[in-house]
Order: sequence, then structure tokens, then C-alpha cells
Amino acid sequence: MSKHTSPDTLYNPANGQAIGTILRQSPEDAARAVAAARRAQADWESLSFSGKNRIFKQVAALISERSTQLAKTIAACTGKTRIDALSTEVLPAAIAARYYPKAARRFMRPRRLQRSSILFFNKHSRLYRKPHGVVGIISPWNYPFGIPFHEICQALATGNAVVFKVATQAQPVGEAIAALFHDAGLPRDLLHVVHLSGREAGEGLLSAGIDKLFFTGSVPVGKQLMAAASAYLTPVSLELGGNDAMIVLEDANLRRAAAGAAWAGLSNCGQSCGGVERIYVIDSVYDRFISLLKEEISALRQGDDTSAPFSHPVHYDLGALTTASQMQTVQNHTEDAAHKGARFLAQTKAPPAETATESNGLFHSAILLESVNHDMKVMREETFGPLLAVHKVSSPSEAIEKANDSDLGLTGSVWSRNRRLADAVATQFQAGAITINDHLMSHGMPETPWGGYKNSAVGRSHGTPGFEEMTQPKVIIHDSLGNVNRNIWWYPHSSEVLQGLHGALSLLTARGLRKKLSGARHLIPLYFKRLFAK
Repeated sequence: MSKHTSPDTLYNPANGQAIGTILRQSPEDAARAVAAARRAQADWESLSFSGKNRIFKQVAALISERSTQLAKTIAACTGKTRIDALSTEVLPAAIAARYYPKAARRFMRPRRLQRSSILFFNKHSRLYRKPHGVVGIISPWNYPFGIPFHEICQALATGNAVVFKVATQAQPVGEAIAALFHDAGLPRDLLHVVHLSGREAGEGLLSAGIDKLFFTGSVPVGKQLMAAASAYLTPVSLELGGNDAMIVLEDANLRRAAAGAAWAGLSNCGQSCGGVERIYVIDSVYDRFISLLKEEISALRQGDDTSAPFSHPVHYDLGALTTASQMQTVQNHTEDAAHKGARFLAQTKAPPAETATESNGLFHSAILLESVNHDMKVMREETFGPLLAVHKVSSPSEAIEKANDSDLGLTGSVWSRNRRLADAVATQFQAGAITINDHLMSHGMPETPWGGYKNSAVGRSHGTPGFEEMTQPKVIIHDSLGNVNRNIWWYPHSSEVLQGLHGALSLLTARGLRKKLSGARHLIPLYFKRLFAK
């Protein structure tokens, strides 16, 4: 950190300007927030869906009214461009605020369960979903508005209260989220923002008694939180990142594929857990694709637009990295690739800086690499930066084999004009969300599940699976023969009960009508005897 910076001050990663003072709270503050949230949650759960929806509509309207300031705040905290903040965080949040309350009404409706057997003809079962109670959310710095907003919406829409820890670098964004809901009329204790250090956050929320923990971040921290949660038997949902692959088949629209790779790989300066990092291209179209992708990358403009007037900003495509430690990771992966034989095909011109620190802008050029292999860090680990690695393959099967050669599997994409072929390849992808002729953007679609395979996730957010994560199932079973004194398998046991149970097995599973009828002759008398038992 530069001598001009202070450990108590937040700085804009793109220009080093101070944007606020770091707020610090204690685990005791978190405990008080959880207790207050629990007291408020019962009334909120009992509020009608129409009542909840009125608040969400106000939230959506406020997002629209405050969109300029929200984008500016997000950009100042993260170093991304304001257009990036608007398109990937603010706009999807407005869509989510309108979608989730309506979807929650459908999801929370009790569902009648189909009987599994004629033996249970008298049972009538309904499945209910009930909120966990108080949900804890720990969100990251890369999409500090968009990522937690979906989880907060799903939690509140299903009747939970929320205690929310935002990344320290993005504290003003967390406060802006809370202000949207509180200004829309949400009771204040239903949504608390707590400002704990990263080291204290997990244990602080778990020991305070949250009912479920949602975390988005790195694999190592996710494993630590899962281990810590086991001491409390607190369920967790984890989204832990990826090293995501893109497959370009020979019939793809190569212009679209190149433009899509540039956006999905470099959006937010590559700091997207579901962004493109590895690209596998069929050899017959490799040269043409590389030529088009070089054009796309070479044309990108990188810089800081956070200081310009919002009505007339300097329109940059790429902003800065968000943290100095992330800059070090990107530089390490770049040097590792170069040392192991990768070729640099194209790169942007990052704004000049003496050194990459918070005080003068954390800019790193976007770089296109080829002659890569799976011994390189860029192909095996999450880079989380503006590096795109392209590898030539001879067939779709080779592309899938290499794409799946990873311990991560968050998202992936297939690029082809042949829908049947694209679907066939997509079904073999070991990842949680596969897009055809697009990439990354499904996080902005609240109806589509988000989460991955392998080390990329435990659980899901968004869509129906996200609602399932936010709730607990409860089944209620009624018996239409509730006035009958005994079931057939209750005491007292006898040879007649034994024969009747064997009869039930024969009736249900025996081969041949004669055996089934024989089983029924033993079962039915037992039913009638118990029907009139005292």
C-alpha cells in the first residue's frame, strides 16, 4: 500500500481517490442484528404475498430512480466502468426485484403429493415450504450489488430476515442496497448490514445463530466456512468461482463468438466467477477466430470513467482490477504462461502508472494467449483477471475432454449454428450453467439457476433451486380413516398380521394375476378386521 493511503480509508481502485471511511463493527454487533432480525421475521413471514410485493415494486422503482448514483457508487468501489455497473448489476437487480416476489408466490404454494402406492389410499399429503428464519449472506467485491441482491430478494420473498456482510471494499454498495429496501418500506430489522472483517464474518454470523449461511467467494474460504458451520450444524450454500471454458465449433458464427469471448472474458476486467477464461476452438476455424478475437481485443479502450460527468462520460470498455492482491495473481499467471511457452497475440494498452497500487489505479492490460497447455496456471486455476487463453482442438469430443479437465465447473458455453449438436456437447459439459452462443449473462436472469459442479459450488442461487435453498420442506399428511382405531401394522402382532403384510407384498410386486389375487385375499380381511377393531 502506498504511503499516501490509510488503512481506515476506502479508495477507488481506478484512480486512488478516497471514497469513504471503513466502517468497523464487532461480532457482538452481529449478534444483536441477528436477534433483532429474528424478532421481526415472524411478522414478515405472516404478511401476505401482496403486501411483500408492494415493497418489492417500490424497490424496483427506486433502483430506476437511483440508477445513475448506484452505478457511480459501484464503479467507485470496484474500479469497473459505469456502463459495466449499470448493465451487469443495476439493470438485472431491477428485473430481479419484479420477478422474485411473483415467483415466490407460486413456489410457496402448498403442493399435493402423488401417492406412491395403493396401500396409502387413505393418506393425503401436501408439501409446504417454510423460511429458514434468519439468513446470513457474505458477498464478494466483484459484483457487490448484483450478487447479494438476488439472494436478498429470494430470502425476503420467501419470508426470511437477512443479515448481510458486504465486502469491505464495497461497504458503500451494501449501505445503498439496505437504503433501497428500507426506503421502500421494508421494516428496518428485516435487513441488517453488518461491517465485520473478513476474518470475523463467518464465525461472527454462525455464532450469532443464523439459520443458514450463503457465501460467494474463493474455494479455500468456502471450505473454511463449511468446516466452521459444521460445528453449529448450520446449512450452507456456497458459490466459489470457476475457470470456465468456451467451445467454438466449426459451424459457429465466428464474429459473434469472438465478440462474445471478448465481453464474457473481459467484463469487469475479467473478475467474473463465470467469465470465459479458457477457449477451445476447432482447428478448421481456429485461424479465422483468432484473427477476429485479436481485432476485438485490440479495439478495447481501458481507463477510468468514474470521475467524468455521468451524462457525458469517457466511454471506456475496461476498468481496473479491484484489489492489489488480484493484480498480483493476474501477473503471476501471466508470467507462468510466458515461462511455459505461451504466445502473446494481442493486448490492450492499460493507462500508464508508475506501479500498480491503490493510489494510482490497478490497471492490467487485457491479454490474448495461445500455445497454452494444461500445465499452465491460467488453464488450471481461476485467474479472475483479463487473460484469455485459446487452445486448438481437432474435434468436439476433444474440446469437451479438455473443458472438463478441471476441478472447477461453474459455467461454460458452446458456440454453434447447429442446435442439436450444441445441445449434445452442452449435456457433456461438467458445469452448472451452459449457454449456447452466449456466456456469463445468465446470472442476470433470475429464473435460471446459478451454481456449479465440483469445487465451484454447494447448492444453487436463482430460480426454483434458489428458492429451495432459502426454505425448508415440511410435509403434512392427513388420514381419511382417522376414525379407525388401528392401522394394519400396529400392535398387537399376530400370524394374521404377518400373512396380511406378505399379502400386501404379493399384491404390489408379484408376477402374475393369480399371485396378486392371492395376496389380496390375505390383505383385505386384515384391513376390515382392523377397520372395526376396538
